[in-house]
Amino acid sequence: MGRLSNLIPLVALLSGSATSAAIDQTSIHQTRATDFSNPVLWEDYPDLDVFRIGSTFYYSSSTFAYSPGAPVLKSYDLVNWTPVTHSVPTLNFGGRYNLTGGTPAAYVKGIWASTLRYRSSNDKFYWYGCVEFGKTYIWTSSGTGAGDKDGEVDPADWAWEAHPPIDKCYYDSGLLIDDDDKMYIAYGNPNIEVAELSDDGLSQVGSRVVYRPPSGTTIEGARMYKVGEAYYILVTRPADAEWVLKSTSGPFGPYEQRELVTRISGPLRNAGFSHQGGMVDTPNGDWYYVAFMDAYPGGRIPVVAPLRWTDDGWPELVTDAQGGWGASYPVPVQTDKSVPDGKQILDEFTGAELSHHWEWNHNPDTSRFSLAGGDEGGLVLQTATVTEDIFSARNTLTRRVVGPKSSGTFRLDVSKMGDGDRAGAVLFRDTAAYIGVWKQGDEASIVVVDGLELSQGSWTTVSTGRVAETGPVVSNADDVWFRIEADITPAFGTNTARTTTFSYSVDGGETFVRLGPAFSMSNTWQYFTGYRFGVFNFATKELGGEVKVKSFQLQPL
Repeated sequence: MGRLSNLIPLVALLSGSATSAAIDQTSIHQTRATDFSNPVLWEDYPDLDVFRIGSTFYYSSSTFAYSPGAPVLKSYDLVNWTPVTHSVPTLNFGGRYNLTGGTPAAYVKGIWASTLRYRSSNDKFYWYGCVEFGKTYIWTSSGTGAGDKDGEVDPADWAWEAHPPIDKCYYDSGLLIDDDDKMYIAYGNPNIEVAELSDDGLSQVGSRVVYRPPSGTTIEGARMYKVGEAYYILVTRPADAEWVLKSTSGPFGPYEQRELVTRISGPLRNAGFSHQGGMVDTPNGDWYYVAFMDAYPGGRIPVVAPLRWTDDGWPELVTDAQGGWGASYPVPVQTDKSVPDGKQILDEFTGAELSHHWEWNHNPDTSRFSLAGGDEGGLVLQTATVTEDIFSARNTLTRRVVGPKSSGTFRLDVSKMGDGDRAGAVLFRDTAAYIGVWKQGDEASIVVVDGLELSQGSWTTVSTGRVAETGPVVSNADDVWFRIEADITPAFGTNTARTTTFSYSVDGGETFVRLGPAFSMSNTWQYFTGYRFGVFNFATKELGGEVKVKSFQLQPL
């Protein structure tokens, strides 16, 4: 969903790489099952762009101000996915993305509906994204022979390189690499344009409008394809429909239009309509449409359904018996290959890099964190900001909450905190709450703080929160466990507030004690990103203190 979609009344439309992680693979995959269930990935991966190289599928998504940006996931069956890289290792969009000037910083800006494709002629991946309606930024990476290796790229081999941006906004763009190796990008709102790129893909040759919707109609989220001799552009009419534009006269049209889905029911209650996404074929020639559902408070989550083709060359969605988006379908690809399951993961931060499940709240201060390495592992977070406001604090590390319910448990060594430091585990969004340690002088106490809030629209800090309840003094403790239990079952468009609870352990993680009232999450869409688990450490007096994050455990509930 593009930036202009924040003007649409959505509610009225309602019906990794595991470099640093020790993966617990006891949780159940959908791999090799006869059928799969929607959603295929109950995590906030919106504005998706999906494509295939050989037998490997890739999926690119939006991340706004979170860094690194534009995560890439891979799958062998369109059902089980794992993150393997980020196309934008650092947000090179300007100083506000470094969070050095407080809020509003870059919250709800940054990477929206971008595009990613692989070009076999030079073995290179291309990522394009328009930032703040201004320039289109470009990052590329060698495919290290992906075209010859059935689409496989070793996660260690991704090496993303920034290029000078194009001085034009390819708003909500979709890249096509044609049979003759020419590169085109479809983009725009409400008019859809197609640009031809230079041979190296780093500049524009020309651009023209190829489709104008009826007056007053908003369309965006363009994804461009060639199937046979016809060109197709999928666009969304936010937030309840997907249209197909088709040309048999070349990439610049003219284009005809048909509806793919409109206000389609299912597959989840209290969630938006399935819309905006892309289509992809399997190695045996079957086609699928991958879309997302607005499923707040958890964000926008992907769903998959098969396509069939009409005799005159238009894709149609295969619906369930009631004409809705199916809660389940046959698995698209039966394969013995599998990817690590992110639904149940223990990360002890033992590698040389963070896994691609993790993203910072903005570009981090790289001098203020480190991976300890060795057998013990751990992530050392030194205080990076002096502030009373967690939204202004650098180096808050986040990962998506897994639905419908899950817990995130952080183990922290708090023995080196300084006077005035605050560290702990946060449920992070524009309204937020946390459980952590406040260090005052020589005394450290466990607290729950809620009421943290950014103003909607300006994204400046409205409230730095209040202490909802104080727990025990832990001044002599080294390790404290903090647990967040979150229910992100969709409640979009309802008055139902899903809740989160906080607890702690000071006996080696054996017994957890709940602290503070249940926190009511927001179902609003304007911040776009869903709730995340996060870990933080900031100073209120002076820099110098640190904590070590010894582990994180994600557990479905």
